[in-house]
Amino acid sequence: MTVTPERPMTYAKMKGLVTFFSALLKEKKVVFSDFLHKLVSSQQLCQHLDTQRLLQRQSKMKRRRREEKAALSSANTEASQMKPSDFDYLKVIGRGSFGKVLLAKHRKQGGYYAVKVLQKQMIIKRREQQHVMVERSVLLKGLQHPFLVGLHFSFQTPNTLYFVLDYVNGGELFYHLQREGSFPEPRAAFYAAEMAAALGYLHSLNIVYRDLKPENILLDRDGHVMLTDFGLCKEGVAIGGIMHTFCGTPEYLAPEVLQGQPYSPAVDWWGLGTVLFEMLCGLPPFYNHCKAEMFENILHAQLQLPSGFSEAARSLLEGLLERDIAKRLGESRDIEELRDHPFFAFINWDDLVAKKLRPPFIPKVSGPCDISYIDPEFTQQPVPASVNERVQAAGASAAFPGFSFMNPAEYVAAEPVS
Repeated sequence: MTVTPERPMTYAKMKGLVTFFSALLKEKKVVFSDFLHKLVSSQQLCQHLDTQRLLQRQSKMKRRRREEKAALSSANTEASQMKPSDFDYLKVIGRGSFGKVLLAKHRKQGGYYAVKVLQKQMIIKRREQQHVMVERSVLLKGLQHPFLVGLHFSFQTPNTLYFVLDYVNGGELFYHLQREGSFPEPRAAFYAAEMAAALGYLHSLNIVYRDLKPENILLDRDGHVMLTDFGLCKEGVAIGGIMHTFCGTPEYLAPEVLQGQPYSPAVDWWGLGTVLFEMLCGLPPFYNHCKAEMFENILHAQLQLPSGFSEAARSLLEGLLERDIAKRLGESRDIEELRDHPFFAFINWDDLVAKKLRPPFIPKVSGPCDISYIDPEFTQQPVPASVNERVQAAGASAAFPGFSFMNPAEYVAAEPVS
C-alpha cells in the first residue's frame, strides 16, 4: 500500500475551494428561492381556487334561495287569486261563442261585475286560444280609456276561464236601435264621436278592433258608449300596417276583408261608417237577408243615402264607406281626419273624452241590479249551475299561460263593503 504524502494547503487552493462553495451555495439559494416562490404561488392559486369555489357555492345558494322565494311567492299568488266562489252569480246578461256573461256580486267587496265565463274545451277545439289571450291583453289596456270596457280580474279553473269586467247596464246599442228604429243625427253623432275616440286610442296602441257592431257597443248608466268584446282585436298593427286574416261580422265587413286583400286599421273606420249608417237608417248600408247578395252589395253596390241626411252626414258616410282604402277617411291621419270633419263640429274632443259632454240619452236605471235595458233573451235564462261550484282557481295551463290577473290596488278582500 502506497501512502501518498499529504500536500500542504496553499492559498490558491484555499481560494479556489471558497469560490466553488460560494458558487454552489449561490446556485442552491436561487433554486431554493424559486422553490419558495413556486410554493407560495401554488398556495395562492389554491386559495384563489378555493375562493372561486366558495363564491360559486354562495352564488348557487343565493340562486336556490331566490328560486325558493319565487316559488313561495308564486304559491302565495296562486293562493290569493280570485276563484269562482268569491262571487254570487245573479243573472245571465249576455252570451258569446264560448260561454255566457253573468252579472255577479263580489261576496266580500260588494262590487258588481260582468263575469265572462268561457269553456276551455270549446276554445281549444276551435283553436281560439290566441284570440282569448289577445282579448285579455286589450282588456287590460281598456282600463285606461273611458269608452272601453276594462278588465279587473281574470282567473281560471281546470275547465273554465273567467274575465271579471266593468259592469255596464245601460243596454246594448243594438237593443236601443231595436226599440227606437233609428236615432236623430245629434244623438248618432255623439255616439259615433265616442266610438271614434275609443278606436283612435286603440290605434295609437297599434291595436285594430275589427268587430265594430251595435251588439258590441254598450251604454253605461250615464249614457256614454263603452266598446266591449275584444276577441277579434289584432295587436301590433301600426298605422300603415297591413293584415290578412278574414274575420268579423258579415254586415259590417269592409270590402278589402271580403276580397281577402291586405288591410289596415282603416277597416275600423269602415266599421264606424256602417254603424253610423245603421244608427241613422235602422239597417246597415248594404244589408240583404241573403248573405251572398249582401256581400255582392258591399263589394259593388252604390251607396244609397236618404235625402233627409244633412250634407255633413252624407260627406262623412261617403268618406268612411269609401271602397278605395287610400281615399277612405281616416286612412292617412287616423282619428285626426274625423275630428276635423264638419259632422263633428259641435264636439269638443277634450271634453268628450273627459265625459264633460252630457249624453243625449240617459238610461233610467235604479241601481246595478236593474237589468231593464238588458235583453230578456239573456236575463230569463237560468244561471249555469257549474259557475257556483266551489272549485279553487287553477294555476297557469299550457294552453293559457299567464291568463290570471289581479289588481291589488283595487282589490281589498279583507275589507268587506259596509
